[in-house]
Amino acid sequence: MNKYTLIITEKPDAALRIATALDEKERPQKMYDSGMPYYIANRDRKIVVVPALGHLYTITSEQKGRGYPIFNYKWVPRNLAERKAARIRTWVQTIANLAKDADVFIDACDYDVEGCIIGYFILKYACDDKEQVSKRMKFSTLTKQEIENSYERPLPHLDFGLVEAGRTRHEVDWLYGINLSRALMTATKNASGKHTILSTGRVQGPTLKFLVEREEAIGTFVPIPYWKAKAFVEIGRQVFEAKYEKEEIGNKKEAEAIVSACRDKNGQVDEITVREFLQPPPFPFNLGTLQNEAYNLFRYSPRRTLGIAQQLYLNALISYPRTDSQKLPTSIEYRTIFQNLSRAGEYRKHASELLARQTLRPNEGRKDDPAHPAIYPTGNLPDRTLGTSERKILDLVVRRFMAVFGEPAAKQSMKVTAKVDGHTFNIHGNQVLSDGWMRYYEPYARFEETILPPLQEGQTVRLKEVSSEDRFTEPPPRYNPSSLLREMDERGIGTKATRAEIIQTLNDRGYVKGERMSVTSLGFEVFHVLETHCPVVVSTSLTRDLEARMMKIQENKERREEVLAEVSRILKPALEVLKQNERTIGQRLTTALQRASFEERTIGACPVCNSGQLIINYSKKTGKRFVGCTNYFKGVCRTSFPLPQKGIVKPTGKRCPMCGWPTVEARIRRRPWLLCFNTGCPSKARSGQK
Repeated sequence: MNKYTLIITEKPDAALRIATALDEKERPQKMYDSGMPYYIANRDRKIVVVPALGHLYTITSEQKGRGYPIFNYKWVPRNLAERKAARIRTWVQTIANLAKDADVFIDACDYDVEGCIIGYFILKYACDDKEQVSKRMKFSTLTKQEIENSYERPLPHLDFGLVEAGRTRHEVDWLYGINLSRALMTATKNASGKHTILSTGRVQGPTLKFLVEREEAIGTFVPIPYWKAKAFVEIGRQVFEAKYEKEEIGNKKEAEAIVSACRDKNGQVDEITVREFLQPPPFPFNLGTLQNEAYNLFRYSPRRTLGIAQQLYLNALISYPRTDSQKLPTSIEYRTIFQNLSRAGEYRKHASELLARQTLRPNEGRKDDPAHPAIYPTGNLPDRTLGTSERKILDLVVRRFMAVFGEPAAKQSMKVTAKVDGHTFNIHGNQVLSDGWMRYYEPYARFEETILPPLQEGQTVRLKEVSSEDRFTEPPPRYNPSSLLREMDERGIGTKATRAEIIQTLNDRGYVKGERMSVTSLGFEVFHVLETHCPVVVSTSLTRDLEARMMKIQENKERREEVLAEVSRILKPALEVLKQNERTIGQRLTTALQRASFEERTIGACPVCNSGQLIINYSKKTGKRFVGCTNYFKGVCRTSFPLPQKGIVKPTGKRCPMCGWPTVEARIRRRPWLLCFNTGCPSKARSGQK
């Protein structure tokens, strides 16, 4: 059989894109081996493009059983370590078969840490030690031109620094995760007799610590009363709010005295301060800023945004999203991208404006990433109808890219100081003088204007209303997925590719709940168990130091073996302490799990007896679920309501807006709906329900 080039890709979608771009007629032949797809492209020679399914190889223990500690491990095909990965065996075997007649090997997996180790282990094990002779394609978009360029000019070998760093990270995280999680689960099972999935890890523990510390700060916060005074001032025919010079007034008498002295009085303009300033364009998106913006605008979780961005990348619509960079090199050819964007009606006007400029210079941030530039649109237009979420993220990326090349926005702020019987009130105005980059970023550039009419010092203004209000200082806000992502980034724990997954895991384990992330009783107990018995494993500084050392491995300034030895030195005594206290830990976690189960089923206060709680229960006779009052067992309240027997039903923690009764959310293969139990609720009377 004639020899050929074998290209390894990370996913089937990428394999099709690459094969299509490299085939001389852009019509590669799709083949199957035991149900696994691969592609044959003809160019200067035959090219076989074969996809992986992400990680085909993973780590498993060399010892049997579910005990701990475990420090001996090996890399194996995922089907040997995971029950649900049976088809990986066929996938690996097919790649091995295709490798036999190949004489040139190219790794075309994503160019980041994860992609590098995916390709490395496939080449090493499935392709029989071809990792040392393989070439490396490096690209940031799946456009035809960039794929062809990376094929014609590949890197001569794999990036072994990235490979070693990625391998180390996986091994370190596995050692942390498998040992600490098994310690928690073993203790719980011995105490309760039930197997419950609990987990923690090198990044998960410190991230939970952020949440617990914030929750404790909120719980111990003592609000302090203060008062605010404000007035409404009539200028011409317009009325504006004026704030008293002191942000916080210490006592009620002082606030009332201010109101009394200023009521029904005229004021006089004492000073007018006008400041004009330029607001530079935003920086290009990296993954973190894209996730934050998508959360703020659309309420998409970081994990969801990453998934959408990854699909847009695979469709060759945006560049590779897993990047820290805030820089856009000239090599991406700005003008070509704008020319292509100008073919879309919604972008034509702004793209044409930018193309008319003699020079195009992006406003770049300081962060750089040696693997990929900042996220940018390729200029390709969708070849299929995009879903709503995909359209939103693509539009956001396109408009941010255009805004980066815009002129600074010129803005003006005005502060008018008015004196009223010896008291000072301030009126603030602001307006946009020149929108600059903001017009390219519409509707995402938000700026509320308050335009004040012409005023002169000494001018009289009339106070229409003066009032005071009592306030209380507020505790720090709870984290949301966006602010927690920023905290992890600023503290230097986790990576751009893993942070969103860590946040999702905390939700999946039941350690936190809600969009405003509150820590559950289970989350508190898991954290306090770890902090009490092995505080080193929830240490932010230790996690950050390990991140720095793994970065040094990538730069060939640190050895993998030294980092792994340090991790073993940290974990061994911590695990010994956990094992010594296994009984106490098991009892604590079992109690927390029981409490968590009750919390998950609790809907709210019973509106009939006003002393019990409505909970989701199951009939011992029929097994059907229903809502009942906890006072039933005390013989006080027999309130109960039926529930849908199919689908998912969970408490919302919210009250019905029509009648104030507690509600649940029900979902049966479609969008969820709010279910109120009150048969006399006005919403049911209006809809004809009984």
